[in-house]
Amino acid sequence: MNRGSQESLHSQEKQPLLQQSSPERTSVTEPLVCFSINVRETGEEEIVGTVEDSEATCQSNIGNEATYQNETSEQKLLPLESPQAHRPISNCETMVHLLKGNIGTGIFAMPDAFKNAGLLVGSIGVPIMALICVHCMHILVKCAAVMKRRKGDHFMDYADVVETACQTGPAKLVPYSDFGRKLINLFLCITQFGFCCVYIVFAATNFEQVVAHYFPNAALDIRSYMAIMMVVLIPLCWIRKLKYLSPVSLLANILQTSSLVLIFYYILQDLPNVSSRPAFGSWKTLPLYFGTAVFAFEGISLVLPLQKDMRTPKQFEGLTGVLNTGMVTVSVLYFAVGFYGYLKYGEVVKGSITLNLPSEDLLAQLVKLMMVFAILGSYAVQFYVPMEIIWPSLSTYFQNGPNQLIAEYTFRTILVVITFCLAAAIPKLDLFISLVGAFSSSFLALIFPPILELITYWPNVGKWTLAKNALIIVFGIIGFLAGTYASIESLVNAFST
Repeated sequence: MNRGSQESLHSQEKQPLLQQSSPERTSVTEPLVCFSINVRETGEEEIVGTVEDSEATCQSNIGNEATYQNETSEQKLLPLESPQAHRPISNCETMVHLLKGNIGTGIFAMPDAFKNAGLLVGSIGVPIMALICVHCMHILVKCAAVMKRRKGDHFMDYADVVETACQTGPAKLVPYSDFGRKLINLFLCITQFGFCCVYIVFAATNFEQVVAHYFPNAALDIRSYMAIMMVVLIPLCWIRKLKYLSPVSLLANILQTSSLVLIFYYILQDLPNVSSRPAFGSWKTLPLYFGTAVFAFEGISLVLPLQKDMRTPKQFEGLTGVLNTGMVTVSVLYFAVGFYGYLKYGEVVKGSITLNLPSEDLLAQLVKLMMVFAILGSYAVQFYVPMEIIWPSLSTYFQNGPNQLIAEYTFRTILVVITFCLAAAIPKLDLFISLVGAFSSSFLALIFPPILELITYWPNVGKWTLAKNALIIVFGIIGFLAGTYASIESLVNAFST
């Protein structure tokens, strides 16, 4: 590759462009790909990959890795992996999936978050948190585009991007590329299992309130209702293929959307004056607000798979792209539920707004039951993600055939039981949500993306980018430390009284 092409490639790395094709990759490695830059007369740069014989065109490469150098850095182009055809989805379908993936139990906890922050601070905090989290999503998408060009791949998930960034970034980080992948997968598993634990507490708490209303003599502990949930969850989690969970997911989405509409029907009636609620909660409870807000906005692991499946992936980004439009919609819903829910119920608002609905109202009880079934279905879908990360490496220890199938079913059952035990140990819905958000979601949503951007463009990082990313990292770390500490302290106080 001549020096002119090298400099053009270096310039291209500074301004990544999304690839238009996005089929899912497989593990089959094809011959080495060398890249060149074609500059059209319009000035638009296009990356063209050509498959060359490695001995003829890249004789200096070692171990099937192509490298290019410039005056400031050295980057590597890794082997291309073959694509697998898939059916792309429209912008509208992508929007639906984005909304579905971001609107979960966190939205029903937003009134409690506003209680911890105060009406004014909570109202200011939601747009700020949304802006930072969405910006970090854009960072991940932008870095993924750069990594796909460097590796010649068509799709990368969060862990792939981090691993490739370390492999092709500063030389000192190359030995830590595998560690970076494992670290991302670890936090993904912790976050997903945290969601599953929250779902158990959420479903059991709502179910308990319905049963207590119609059967006041049924003196069952909250953990007993969690055990009842297990009877449904274990068979659901035995479903090994995601396509068979589609009807369950569809039903859960319908029930959850219907419940959300009915909740607005209740909280928008007979609202008190805004001045009746404090503008600021307290410094002690503010970290709990952070944890709940990050828990609600933590949908960063969705963005790359959704963009990959799009018919027009370039329209995922941009000021009016699918990502911004979807997340603005999500933010408005979070703000509305949090603001009006807290305004309606004030200091008596509970960990889920559904628990504040009038017990004597049949429609309110129906909302709670609908949410119980919706969350049970969502649990099975969330459970699928960590299984896809953990089980492939464990399955190698078992022989093919019945033994492997039995081992997988056993492992799935054990994981469900573990989430039940964690939920039973911390049956406080609001504090559990805040703890999961502060401890695990803050890393995936706030801390890792700016670090990834610095690695991707190092050493060609501008002062503004460096300062901006440093502020986001510090904000995420402070939120992680303060939110985790406040959640644990509140849990200790709750169980000691």
